This record gives sequence, structure tokens and C-alpha cells, in this order.
Amino acid sequence: MPTEYSVPSDVQQITRRALPIGVVLLAACAVGGYFNPDQFFHSYLLAYIFVLNITLGCLALVMVQHLSGGNWGVMTRRLLEAGSRTIPLMAVLFIPVALGIHSLYVWSHPDVVASDINVREKAAYLNQTAFIVRAVVYFICWWAVAHFLNKWSLEQDRTGDPAVGRKLQRLSGGGLVLYGITMTFAVTDWLMSLQPHWYSTIFGMIFMAGQGLSGFSFVIAALWWLAKREPLKSLLSSRQLIDLGNLMLAFVILWTYTSFSQFLLIWVGNLPEEIVFYLPRFRHGWQAVGILLVLFHFAVPFLLLLHRSIKGKLARIGALAIALVAFRWLDIYWLVAPAEHVNLHLSWMDIAAPLALGGIWLATWARTLQGRPLLPLRDPQLAQALQYGHHASH
Repeated sequence: MPTEYSVPSDVQQITRRALPIGVVLLAACAVGGYFNPDQFFHSYLLAYIFVLNITLGCLALVMVQHLSGGNWGVMTRRLLEAGSRTIPLMAVLFIPVALGIHSLYVWSHPDVVASDINVREKAAYLNQTAFIVRAVVYFICWWAVAHFLNKWSLEQDRTGDPAVGRKLQRLSGGGLVLYGITMTFAVTDWLMSLQPHWYSTIFGMIFMAGQGLSGFSFVIAALWWLAKREPLKSLLSSRQLIDLGNLMLAFVILWTYTSFSQFLLIWVGNLPEEIVFYLPRFRHGWQAVGILLVLFHFAVPFLLLLHRSIKGKLARIGALAIALVAFRWLDIYWLVAPAEHVNLHLSWMDIAAPLALGGIWLATWARTLQGRPLLPLRDPQLAQALQYGHHASH
């Protein structure tokens, strides 16, 4: 492959540094889990969903790019594809969630099922066997789509055959539909069922918007690091950064729109089986977390991303992307933690577990990134993307 499009050799530093940190923190959480298993499993679920959001966000964005085209996708595709290839890792990391069903989900307790008619009526769906079987199906679907996207992308690099591009488009169209269906069921199983009396038809869409935002934020943060090195140092332009910033803004707005739509409908309806979700999150200190999300997951990023001076400067948009990744964690914390704690509560494991899984995931991502050229060599849009040509300000 052309050496000028090779992944920088010091990407290996990410693996060497992130993996030991992740393993040590995960071991510390395991020790903490010995003394407080319920807290461990809730913290682990928080961490797992946080990292999975980035993984599936990368997968979805690859498919969006194949369908829509655009120079932004040419410059980021390899980063996104590497993220999608971590799905087998996420399948392995799901094992503690499966082992912690009894600690996480009240519907797994026979006495609760026997005494609660609402939970009993959902027992055909909410039971341990069906929970595990559905999880296996989700990972098979996600892995299959990611496998063929990556396989055919590599085939396009080797052959330049236009038919490969058409195959990628067809797969992406069907894959996005499959992703939407499986993700809706997955968040119902893993998060909505933490409060089995509650339901929302838009909950899956909120998470898909959040995953798109997580994927874009991670990729822009990765570009910030990679663009200090060749080949991106000479290729990445401010116009491409502005495109990425505009798309990140779109996902900020989409997440806000879907989240507020859910809140507004539940507030207007004021039904006991619906408000049970928001009542604990608007009391006992949790409302402060909600205010932080309104301000820093929406208002501040929205206002900053309106300015070309922010989007066109790599250091500025990179810092904003890292901040958004952090507030993605806060959003998931606000969704998960109140199911276990009535009052605002932050355990050290709530912080250590995301850093642990994040370190392991980042090390795996960096390792898979090294297996291919940093740019899709025979993508039809590559020449146009390279014509942007002007240096971004670092």
C-alpha cells in the first residue's frame, strides 16, 4: 500500500498505554465488586453502554457514509471501520452483564414476578433465557454487518471495482434498518427494563442519536491526535473539519429533539406508568445532573458549533468532541444510576469502570486500525476529498 497513507507507527503507543490502564482499573472494579456486587454490576452496565455507544455509532456512521457519500466519510472511514471491528470485543465484555442479571433487573426475581401483575404479564419477554438469546442475536447481526462492510471495503481497495461500491450501498441500506430494529430491542432489554413498569416508544431512537454523536465525537478526537502526524497532517483541511462539525451539530440537535419529545409527551400525558421514569430523576439531587445535560450536552455545544471559527480549528473542535464524549457518559449515568439509588450517588466504580472498558476498547481500536491504509485507496471520492488540500489549523 502507498506508504504515504500508512497509519502512523506511534499509534502503537495507544495500545501500549491504554490496555494496561484498562486492565488494572477493571481488576480494581472486580475487587470492589467482591465487596459490593450490586454496585459493581450497575457501574459495569453504565460503562458497557457508554463504550458500546461508540462502537455502534462507528458502525452506523460507516453505513450512513456509504449511502450518502461525502468527503467527510473518505477521511474518517478507516477510523469508523476500526471502531466497528471491535464488536467481537463488546460481545465478550457483555458476559458480566449477563452474569449480573439478578443484581440488575428486578424482573429476574421470582418473588417480584409472582407479586407484581405488571411484571408477570411481561414475563414471556422479560426472562433470563430470552434475554440471553436476544443478546446473542443482536451481536450476530451487528458482527455480520460489520464483517461484510469491512471485507468489501478492503476488496474495493484491492480491485477498485465499482460493483463493490454498489454492494456496500445495498448492505448499508439494509444494515441501517437492521441496526435500528436490533438497537431498539437491545436498549429495551438492557436499560428500559431496569424499570419494568415504564415504557417509551422513542427510547431506542434517543440512543441511536446518542450513538451517532458518540461516534462523531470519538472520530473527531482521534483526528485531533492523528492530524499531528502524516499523512493526515498534509491532507486534512478546515473545510472537512467544518463538515464534520456540522454533522456533529446535527446529532446534538437530533439527540435533544428526541429526548425532549419523549419528555414532553410523558409530561402532557401524565400517566403513572410513564412518569415513573422521570420522577426519581427530577428529585433528590438527580435534577442537577439533568440541568448539566441540558446546558453542556445541548446548549453550549449547539452555540459553539454554530461558529465556523470553532469547527474549522482542529484543536477547538477536538476539545469540544472530547467534552461531548464525557457528557455522553453523564447522560448514560443519569439513565442508569437512579434505577439503583434514590438519592444522587456517585461510586468510584462509576468512574473507574468506564475508564477500564474505555481503555481496553481504545487499545483494541488502535490495534485494528493498523491493519489497513489510513485512507480508502480506491474509493471513487478519494481524489475529490484530497483536493480540499489546505491545512487545518492545529
